[in-house]
Amino acid sequence: MIMGNIKELDKQYIAGTYSRFPIVITHGKGSLLYDEDGKEYIDLGSGIAVNSFGACDDEWKAAVTEQLRKIQHTSNLYYTEPCVKVAEMLSKMSGMKKAFFCNSGAEANEGAIKAARRYAEKKKGANYYNIITLENSFHGRTLTTLAATGQPVFHEHFGPLTPGFVNMPVNDIETLLVTVSEKKTAAIMIECVQGEGGVNPLDRDFVNEIAKICKEKDILLIVDEVQTGLCRSGEYFAYQSYGITPDIVTVAKGLGGGLPIGAVLLGEKVQDVLEPGEHGSTFGGNLISCAGAISVLSRMDENLLADVKKKSEYIKNRLEEAEGVEFVGGLGLMLGIKTKKPAKDVVSKAMENGVLCLTAKDKVRLLPALNIPQDLLEKAMDVLIDACKE
Repeated sequence: MIMGNIKELDKQYIAGTYSRFPIVITHGKGSLLYDEDGKEYIDLGSGIAVNSFGACDDEWKAAVTEQLRKIQHTSNLYYTEPCVKVAEMLSKMSGMKKAFFCNSGAEANEGAIKAARRYAEKKKGANYYNIITLENSFHGRTLTTLAATGQPVFHEHFGPLTPGFVNMPVNDIETLLVTVSEKKTAAIMIECVQGEGGVNPLDRDFVNEIAKICKEKDILLIVDEVQTGLCRSGEYFAYQSYGITPDIVTVAKGLGGGLPIGAVLLGEKVQDVLEPGEHGSTFGGNLISCAGAISVLSRMDENLLADVKKKSEYIKNRLEEAEGVEFVGGLGLMLGIKTKKPAKDVVSKAMENGVLCLTAKDKVRLLPALNIPQDLLEKAMDVLIDACKE
């Protein structure tokens, strides 16, 4: 196949659900990616927070290859070691008790919703099914996770969505209290940092009030850590920055290092709420994906967290003083930059000069590999700062 035809063939054969950037990525190593012309790019997106340790990481490749030589898949009808190991590692990092494995963030959030409704049915009755979510949230693209998502633009053309979701304003404690009192609520579902909504951290007081209400009223607290989790925020999980303990946590993106895997992490209240036959996944806990996850999780430690925080501060310090930058928000290496120029223009200019960034709403979004080398980060900031100038 001639590489120059890729864009045309994509248009011919791939469903038109993505607005792609005008480059064909062919290979990469670490935080460097290359296109079909051999042009080099510093990657500040890491596959939307997926490639935790960059492209073609040697340790990750070795772990995945070793498992490939054994067996690639067995189904969940049998016991296998890799998924047990990943579950143990996630439990120790999160404080949760058990894990259910799936293939994506949306599936993880679907599983969390099912677990919450099952718990509420057992404890309070079948009419306690409502899930409270927040405006500007994003929880996935299935019909149910779209219903949970607090952005009406994603709801258009796909109704009727799954019922039982109540959307409320962010950081509004008064409305929260009213909503909980009026609705028969199974759970409250939040992202501590709303990624697709513009990389906006929730107020600490608001999050703590949610946790307090959930504990008092035996409402489950679900924290969607699909994008924020696994060291991305500067902690193992973003909720740890807020000093709360959820009942259910969802993870995905950075877990497999590039392979599809997600997980629903179940706390003490709900660790046994789902019984055999009530949920499942053919590919969930796949051995290859779990081998990749073991490699990723084994390197997530206090040293990495400290490095993520250090690089986060470096980025903020460079950008906050830059011409054309209004402010920088987010946590860790999940940052959103409000620029005077349209974000898409900044991203386009940076791409021309060899740096790949993302957008979220009206902001430039940065999600670099957790281990991006300092010299590449400094070079990327030079390019990005220049791109922000009016």
